[in-house]
Amino acid sequence: MQNLYLLVPLAPLIGALIAGLFGRYIGPVWSHRATILLVFISLLASIVIFLDVLKGNIYNGSVYTWLVAGDTRFEIGFLIDQLSATMMVIVSLVSLMVHIYTIGYMHDDPGYQRFFSYISLFTFSMMMLVMSNNFLQLFFGWEAVGLVSYLLIGFWYTRPTAIYANMKAFLVNRVGDFGFLLGIALVLMYFGTLDYADVFAQAPGIVDEKVELIPAMPWLVITLICILLFIGAMGKSAQFPLHVWLPDSMEGPTPISALIHAATMVTAGIFMVARMSPLFELSETALSVILIIGGITTLFMALVAVVQNDIKRVVAYSTLSQLGYMTVALGASAYSAAVFHLMTHAFFKAVLFLGAGSVIIAMHHEQNMQKMGGLKSYMPITYWTMFIAALASAGVPGFSGFFSKDAIIEAVNFANIPGGGFAYFCVLITVFITALYTFRLIFMTFHGQTRMDAHTKEHLHESPWVVTLPLVILAIPTIAAGWFIGPIVFGDYFSNAIYVLPQHDAIEKLGAEFTGIGGMMMHALSTIPFWLSVAGIFTAWYLYSARTDIPGKIKAQCGPLYKLLDNKYYIDEFYSWLFAGGTRTLGTMLWKYGDIKVIDGFFVNGTARVVALTSTVVRRYQTGYIYHYAFTMIVGVFVILTLWLY
Repeated sequence: MQNLYLLVPLAPLIGALIAGLFGRYIGPVWSHRATILLVFISLLASIVIFLDVLKGNIYNGSVYTWLVAGDTRFEIGFLIDQLSATMMVIVSLVSLMVHIYTIGYMHDDPGYQRFFSYISLFTFSMMMLVMSNNFLQLFFGWEAVGLVSYLLIGFWYTRPTAIYANMKAFLVNRVGDFGFLLGIALVLMYFGTLDYADVFAQAPGIVDEKVELIPAMPWLVITLICILLFIGAMGKSAQFPLHVWLPDSMEGPTPISALIHAATMVTAGIFMVARMSPLFELSETALSVILIIGGITTLFMALVAVVQNDIKRVVAYSTLSQLGYMTVALGASAYSAAVFHLMTHAFFKAVLFLGAGSVIIAMHHEQNMQKMGGLKSYMPITYWTMFIAALASAGVPGFSGFFSKDAIIEAVNFANIPGGGFAYFCVLITVFITALYTFRLIFMTFHGQTRMDAHTKEHLHESPWVVTLPLVILAIPTIAAGWFIGPIVFGDYFSNAIYVLPQHDAIEKLGAEFTGIGGMMMHALSTIPFWLSVAGIFTAWYLYSARTDIPGKIKAQCGPLYKLLDNKYYIDEFYSWLFAGGTRTLGTMLWKYGDIKVIDGFFVNGTARVVALTSTVVRRYQTGYIYHYAFTMIVGVFVILTLWLY
């Protein structure tokens, strides 16, 4: 079985090397065949491992020792339990669908082989992250997915906007990764090991240990470690205020938008916090921070999605909001609900992204929804799969998103962590907003009158099978994945992988009222979230299908609010002024005062002036007359004798 564990990450790595190093020799067809086959092998191996884990076979062991420093061993190893096995299946399945989809979306691109190499390398990096049993390997996978995402977001490197977007993603993630690295350093400092099992076993022993970052202001060490680790999650999982990179990453090709934003990179932070539950449970302060950050991200990013007209950006801001839901669940100690929503979100968000890409192909790479409309009759497969995903995203009973989202909302309601009331308000209001912006996308894109030009309309047709097949396959778990909520969220599925203190166990309280998926759906009909979802869908239909003249009037009446949302609360402008402008101001000051005045003015030119002044004085005595030299010698002797006698 250990050889099978190695096959899961190494298969896509081999595919990446084949397409990347030999793609020009084997051609585009064999490049995609090789990478797809090897990712498929990784998926099959992941499924076999997943079934083995369901039988109770958990593995935690080292593959090899990379470095020994004193008594500390830095190792590469695997932890295969319910949490990692679930992530392995999700990542490999979504990655396989994206690989197949890429054949149709990127078939004319000159960087075809390079793209397949990158997405396979991304899959390898993500597998190394989720399978790790220690912080060293976790950090390797963490940085590797960041690096490959940089390459993928800027894949079309001739576009200035793509270069700006990938640089922005890289820099913002460096901020989060710096905190993450400090957290790992503190783990090594206080525990003397980077192995998960050893760290978790020792954690209760340092609960009361404190450190003074600022004199007379002690911090609990466990709280500091957890907050620093969560800062890393804020960067990777795009939580406020480190969320700004994700919407701009839409500059990358649509397949990578689905791969990064559905099931892989952006969920790495959620996975990490769930994996570190034995640490986070020991710090209520850290859990409160997570709750509040998640609540802010959920609500405020959903509001921005309502005013977006770029079809991919609507889905991108939807991702931000849904990640906020997962983060809120983590803060409420509902880790199983967070991971379950991660799973259901992976499927319905992948459908929305890939469906958006299908629309973009049909529209000749037009992304503005104001220039679409009426596509339902031209693209029935794309429409119905996206419609199913929209129902799941809006939380309609029976679809996967309903079960995971409803579990989070109720768990937050039961939570007794400070900040829970604020978070509950945010996730509750966001139910209405999510339904509104999701079905706004559906109605603006597929219903009503066509708004594209005549040339585009003449060539409208459904996308090829390599594009629609992944949509159909992913639509199945978009419907059915939520039906497994009983054993996964309320059962003991994660009992060996996730730890929750009894006083924080909101899921246990919620599970006591769980009566099966049928009972959950029936109960939902009398709850506020259901009617908020219905109201959101109805509002979207009324504004963007029945009375399309009203949104313009609302925009005119709410000009300042619309402008605030359209400019994303001016956070980008603030960061540009503070960091980019601040850096330029600092550079200008260092140039004017440090370089010109101090280095050039004082040291370089000052030295020259001293030499010039000295030579001006000295040359007065270098006249060539003997009596001047004699006088100089007498003065010199007098000075020396004076100094000697003194």
